[in-house]
Amino acid sequence: MKVTEKLALLKNLMQQYGIDYYYIPTNDFHGSEYVADYFKCREYMSGFTGSAGNMLVSRTETGLWTDGRYFLQARQQLAGSGITLFRMGEPGVPKIFEYIAQHIQPGQSLGFDGRMVDAFYALQLKKIVEGKGGRLITDFDLAGMVWPDRPAIEAKPAYSLAPQFTGVTRGEKLDAVCKWLEKKRADMLVITSLDDIAWLLNIRGEDIHCSPVVLGYLVIKPLECFLFAHKSAFSSRLRQELARDSVILREYDDVYDYLAGVKEGSRVAMDMYVANYRLASVVPESAKIIGVINPVKMMKAVKNPAEISGERIAHIKDGVALTRFIYWLKQNIQKMPLTERMVAAQLEAFRGSVGDYLGPSFDPIAAYGPHGAIVHYSATEETDARLLAEGFLLLDTGGHYLQGTTDVTRTILLGQKATEEEKKYYTAVLCGNLRLAAAKFKKGCSGVALDILARQPLWNMGCDFNHGTGHGVGCLLNVHEGPNAIRYRILAQPDGNVEMQPGMITSDEPGVYLEGKFGIRLENLILCVEKEKNAFGEFLGFETLTMAPFDRDAIAPEQMTEQDKKLLNAYHEKVYETISPYLDRNEAEWLMDVCAPID
Repeated sequence: MKVTEKLALLKNLMQQYGIDYYYIPTNDFHGSEYVADYFKCREYMSGFTGSAGNMLVSRTETGLWTDGRYFLQARQQLAGSGITLFRMGEPGVPKIFEYIAQHIQPGQSLGFDGRMVDAFYALQLKKIVEGKGGRLITDFDLAGMVWPDRPAIEAKPAYSLAPQFTGVTRGEKLDAVCKWLEKKRADMLVITSLDDIAWLLNIRGEDIHCSPVVLGYLVIKPLECFLFAHKSAFSSRLRQELARDSVILREYDDVYDYLAGVKEGSRVAMDMYVANYRLASVVPESAKIIGVINPVKMMKAVKNPAEISGERIAHIKDGVALTRFIYWLKQNIQKMPLTERMVAAQLEAFRGSVGDYLGPSFDPIAAYGPHGAIVHYSATEETDARLLAEGFLLLDTGGHYLQGTTDVTRTILLGQKATEEEKKYYTAVLCGNLRLAAAKFKKGCSGVALDILARQPLWNMGCDFNHGTGHGVGCLLNVHEGPNAIRYRILAQPDGNVEMQPGMITSDEPGVYLEGKFGIRLENLILCVEKEKNAFGEFLGFETLTMAPFDRDAIAPEQMTEQDKKLLNAYHEKVYETISPYLDRNEAEWLMDVCAPID
């Protein structure tokens, strides 16, 4: 069906169920960033394939809200659909709840699938609607009713991670949560975020593409825990292993009945920013919901020594693969026909050859020329551009290894010589990356205090990039992980601006995007480490984990300060020392040349 036909069917259902506005978020039942195919209702209904975007349908208008990473892509994919694009963050563009408050009329209703919207946001919407004498209708999955060949919910085999990779046992982690429960005087903690469940129980799975997690809900009580998941995904051995730590396995959908049966007076802790509205709404009124920040999020963000050691190993493996790929690309760009998807597949092959590789940590972004200006471009059969021996290829990729997760971006010059414009912008982005990685800062700083280091070279030129500078990264888990982040915007939610702590891994990825020309992004992962303690306090800094060369031919040395050059030369020296032992003779000689000091 065409998008217009799907919307017509949806609007008929809205009329049938007495719904005036229907909200379709990009979400699953767990607040995940990336979702399994079953949950891609917004993508199915709109035709927009970006990973972020929310849809609001009324009887007369349909709107789609997305952020700056996807403005160009959304404009292209929504063409002819009749859907209005709302560019989030742009002047005069209302947020969805503001739009609803402005447009919903007295007595009208707002509907959505209560499992697909977090409780905090749903309660905001409820207040708006009921304030106008209307009502919230959350029992119907109307988008699912329109979707005749909807994929099944995933239930792939779960597996356990060995202590050598996790560093801390399942029992030790659960004991820490139970101590937290005691401190909060709560009877149970309900966890719905899949990466937190996977980390806490030392299990992994394949229920979400590129995210090694298992679909499930976890209820932790002082003496026992209940994991609500698809039992078919768990071997008898894994069930026994969980049972030894008092983790009892129940069926996935039974969580709603379980919470509906909570005893009178029980204190139920859950993160209302993540837990879905239906979970919160089934808890009896005789019990008390305590809104908390899920404590596992911070435990997981601060990597332990075993996880840090594993991540260093994973980044060496990844650096070898990426370096070998860049060498291969430089050697073959004029010898054979290559496209965006072909080079992404070739890099995947290099990663698969280095050992302990489990798969990509996200779908690759291989964007040539003007495609690089689309921040989260994804090549399709129709858009797969032929690479020429000129211009930039922006390559943003990552991998999952048994030892950890990687995320790296390199912008590669495919010709022999960069234009002055290409060099100007590449060098500005590079300097921002280097300066942030070299930061030394007082303990207590959040990423908000550090963001300017990466943006200043671009701001000095009067330009910017429309995405965050850094996000947390999981350890064989989600490639985007909170709460640590580097951005200049202060977030309102309680854990939106946490301070940097030793052990946190964060990306460092400034960029610049010139529509119709090219995009440049340079990304390394950086580990927060202790630097020194003195009379003025404790100071922290970063250790760069990513090991792969920048493109020397795209750099304008005259644009760099002496300190910038020292930082680049020191980084390249470390890359060569770390990676060259794993390369063949030709690759190693090439790496020596591209890592040579810049005067």
